[in-house]
Amino acid sequence: MQHQKLAQLAQTHEDLTRRLADPEVAVDPNRFRETHKALSEIESVVGLYREHQKAEGERADAQEMLKDLDDPEMREMIEEEARELEQKLEELAEQIRQELIPKDPNDARNVILEIRAGTGGDEATLFAAELFRMYSRYAEQQRWKVDILDISESEVGGVKEIDAIIEGKGAYSRLKFEGGVHRVQRVPQTESSGRIHTSAVTVAVLPEADEVEIDVAEKDLRVDRFCSSGPGGQGVNTTYSAVRLTHLPTGIVVSCQDERSQIKNKAKALRVLKSRLLQAEEEKAHAELTAERRKMVGSGDRSEKIRTYNFPQNRVTDHRIGLTLHQLPNVMEGTLDPVIDPLAQHFQALKLREDADGAR
Repeated sequence: MQHQKLAQLAQTHEDLTRRLADPEVAVDPNRFRETHKALSEIESVVGLYREHQKAEGERADAQEMLKDLDDPEMREMIEEEARELEQKLEELAEQIRQELIPKDPNDARNVILEIRAGTGGDEATLFAAELFRMYSRYAEQQRWKVDILDISESEVGGVKEIDAIIEGKGAYSRLKFEGGVHRVQRVPQTESSGRIHTSAVTVAVLPEADEVEIDVAEKDLRVDRFCSSGPGGQGVNTTYSAVRLTHLPTGIVVSCQDERSQIKNKAKALRVLKSRLLQAEEEKAHAELTAERRKMVGSGDRSEKIRTYNFPQNRVTDHRIGLTLHQLPNVMEGTLDPVIDPLAQHFQALKLREDADGAR
């Protein structure tokens, strides 16, 4: 166990705790937020380290007592206590090891979710709507908030494309593996011959940018205002409340028409724009590494099929890890942990191997 690193973290925890109680920090929202964030990031591992130190002290006391103990009954009792402490120390050491694995800095962020119907026509739009419902149900189970930003519906009641913000603790850490092409195989309701069709939907999962990370100048924005629209004349807003932002330096375009207030729609659109700019910056910074990794394992972006939902066989298959589950109705109702947990474990194991290789 990395005792020196843990001791340094414990000292940092004490320093941050004192800083958080400083009146000057308390009245400065930015400093308070940064300090609280830094403290929360090490809270768990420092708590485990202190618990490990306490158990080590108790084990040392038990071993010391055994040296001069002649009473067989008392000796047996203390030996049992020492064995339990030994097991506890092993469990705590493993938990600490897991906590020390480098975290994705985006894990604590909210999510910008973008779903687009791909190949498959009307059937693809219907499945896009079902995927959005699946993620919404999962978010509801996690007590996250889902806020639709922009939606384009199809004539058959599906969704051509939909953008939303998912706000909640750990949203990105759980949903970040969902980005890619989701394929559906089933017999459409309009298919009279019973032939199975294959359609595709793309899902993008972006971490929401912090306000302080991305600065967008007004001079770099073109703001277009238009009337909100809805299917079949429903939900049409006759005022120019919908907003389309175009970021002139990059050409990125974001629309929002969810709110009846133009100001609120612009604010929401700006959140999405900043997240897309953050993603573009990160992709640029890691371009060489990404190019090298693509040679080995493929791009992993939305152009690649990551999962198939086979309705006739009641089967969900994640192609990245070869996972197959015969519980499709549960998954479509938002029971995603049986899919997400193995993915998280797989990519964590990859990260551990990469760190071990890098340390050699």
